[in-house]
Amino acid sequence: MDLHGGHVIFHRHNAGGSALSTYALMMFITTNIMIIILTTVAIEQCPNLSSPEVLMIWPGLNALFPASSDVVDLTPDNFDRLVLQSDSLWIVEFYAPWCGHCQSFADEYSKAATALKGVSMVGAINVDEHKSLGAKYGVKGYPTIKIFGANKQQPDDYNGARSAHGIIEAAFSSLRAKVNEQLSGKKSGRGGSKGDKKDVIELTDSNFDSLVLNSEDMWLVEFYAPWCGHCKNLAPHWAKAASELKDKVKVGALDATVHTIKSNQYGVQGYPTIKVFTAGKKDSSSVTDYAGGRTASDIVTWALDKLAENVSPPEIKQIVSEDTLKEACEKHPLCVVSVLPHILDCQSTCRNDYLDILNKLGEKYKNKMWGWVWTEAGAQPDLEYVLEIGGFGYPAMAVVNTKKMKYSILRGSFSLDGINEFLRDLSFGRGSTAPLKGASLPKIETIEPWNGLDGQLPEEDDVDLSDVLLDDLKDEL
Repeated sequence: MDLHGGHVIFHRHNAGGSALSTYALMMFITTNIMIIILTTVAIEQCPNLSSPEVLMIWPGLNALFPASSDVVDLTPDNFDRLVLQSDSLWIVEFYAPWCGHCQSFADEYSKAATALKGVSMVGAINVDEHKSLGAKYGVKGYPTIKIFGANKQQPDDYNGARSAHGIIEAAFSSLRAKVNEQLSGKKSGRGGSKGDKKDVIELTDSNFDSLVLNSEDMWLVEFYAPWCGHCKNLAPHWAKAASELKDKVKVGALDATVHTIKSNQYGVQGYPTIKVFTAGKKDSSSVTDYAGGRTASDIVTWALDKLAENVSPPEIKQIVSEDTLKEACEKHPLCVVSVLPHILDCQSTCRNDYLDILNKLGEKYKNKMWGWVWTEAGAQPDLEYVLEIGGFGYPAMAVVNTKKMKYSILRGSFSLDGINEFLRDLSFGRGSTAPLKGASLPKIETIEPWNGLDGQLPEEDDVDLSDVLLDDLKDEL
């Protein structure tokens, strides 16, 4: 019995040991197969590395975000569909797996993605694997974070803290701006940003003179044929350019196969032919051939440069009502807001010197088509508050972009050179920006315009205090 029991007991131990050994063997084989697969992938992705080098670094070749993460893995195959063609706000990180800063930031970025579920989409692109996307958006360092908001074709750079809180704050700020833009009825930059065909004015033989020749506006006119392949390729760019040039340059199209009088008058022999009609009163010399590129960006740039050749310098307007600020800021790409010292602190000569500086800079940057406004210290307190320029000294300046609801403050001197440097940096896309408080323009007080004179202290009425003094003396006695 003892031997039999021992024999049985021995078999039980042996059986258990065999199962354990089999499990260990299976795990060993599985692990090595995974190593071989990952090493093969690493060698394909990094052909310059030797096999030992790949074996040393293969764990770092995995994406920073596991499949269970709320961070969406973006690639050239899904980027347009998920990001550009989506109505959602997207926060996108461009990273490299070997980047130490990216690795340190990964947990915080994942926390932000989880917190923003249902509010904003959060994605990441491995630029080592998908270099084309990195090149498309000018990525030169890691991590680079961009916010694809109201205008998907012009994402904003995120320059805030590398923390979940910083990402979340930026997302909500962009969402507010997007909502305000949608409330105001503005078009977003969704998808291919094709533009609105309604912004292209349909021209005919019968309406051409009244709309184009009798207009003070500058016109771009495309003469096309419906069957023309080049015309079809141009169509979305023409529509987008028309939308972007709205309120600045008129954009029209004329079917030259139907309206032959005008096409013959302007010597149209091929399609598409684009003619430019200059701003102001027009005569036979007012028409020239278009000499720019065929993309929306080329058309817009060329048209604005042409317009600027004859454009008058902007008027530097005092902010006396809400309409003044809206006209300057909402109808121009940027608006330059100056807050000059109070008239009692800077009399007429002093103020006119500052206005002279602004006029000179308005002339210099007139081709930018910016709006220019000014107010005096204390006259528009809500404006000073949202621009964070009140109370630390005057004069002060801020430049506002109402499309993005962002602004930038002049940190240098309020002088011709100081402001010129500030505006030059902004025109090249440099300089720091901040979101506008409340993501909207503030309440503006309606005031009387400056009369051009020196300020006067209010006159004080003489007060007879004799009775008061006598009563006080009586009380003391």
